[in-house]
Amino acid sequence: MKYVFFGSPRFAEIILGKFLDAGLEPAALVCNPDRPVGRKKVLTPPATKALLAARAPHVPVFQPEKPAGVAAELARIAPDIAIVAAYASIIPDAVLAIPKRGTVGIHPSLLPNYRGASPIQTALLNGERETGVSVYLMDAKMDHGPVIADETWPIADNEQYPQLEEELAYVGAALAIDAIPKFLAGELEPRAQDEAAATFTRKFTTQDGFVDEADLMEAERGDVKRADLILRTVNALTPEPGAWTMRAGKRTKLLAAEIEDGALRLTRIQEEGGLPKTVGRSPSR
Repeated sequence: MKYVFFGSPRFAEIILGKFLDAGLEPAALVCNPDRPVGRKKVLTPPATKALLAARAPHVPVFQPEKPAGVAAELARIAPDIAIVAAYASIIPDAVLAIPKRGTVGIHPSLLPNYRGASPIQTALLNGERETGVSVYLMDAKMDHGPVIADETWPIADNEQYPQLEEELAYVGAALAIDAIPKFLAGELEPRAQDEAAATFTRKFTTQDGFVDEADLMEAERGDVKRADLILRTVNALTPEPGAWTMRAGKRTKLLAAEIEDGALRLTRIQEEGGLPKTVGRSPSR
């Protein structure tokens, strides 16, 4: 199949890498522009662009601020299909319509649950025990089109976002590699999503990760409800935007925790101005 791949970060990189492993090389990649990263603001390419530079440098890469900016180039490529994974910009109708057989999204939730920007983080924050990946036909609305295939995936105890994201990327890649050719061959019939069951997510901010010191102390003393909520916050929002609190006037990042005998135990923190460190039992206990 002749396809164009839209996607930028680690989730998309894993999927694109598995497509390459399967001998499915894209006709082009559309990803974000290179951005300054880190304290030194080093100009850094998106993960998908770096992957192609190493494995398929002849594949053209387009990096528009908005996807409408590459409509003419994509029309000249005339792909059979476009595949979208973790592409942060809204793709306009004019671009969605370019591929002959439509545009397919790979979304890390069981649609219509958890549409939007943060399906993995929201599932962790809500304490879900399972999630999944959906391969669906994109339309003008967000994560709205009919589903071609999906697969359920369990969430492990005390699992953090980076681990779950990686797992779902591999699940999504395998699902898409199997389902998309079948769809193109007319062997899979897309099914409409149940609009009445739709739920939505949003992008989290730094303030969403704030943990009140008093609540933290109660959780460390054995308040089960607070302990569970704080643990879910740490697991969902690590590494970005991060869970944090104020202790002794210093901002402290909460990097990892566990619940032991009903009480929260911080296992890894980073105090303001310091490096991440492993900690023992909380001083408050």
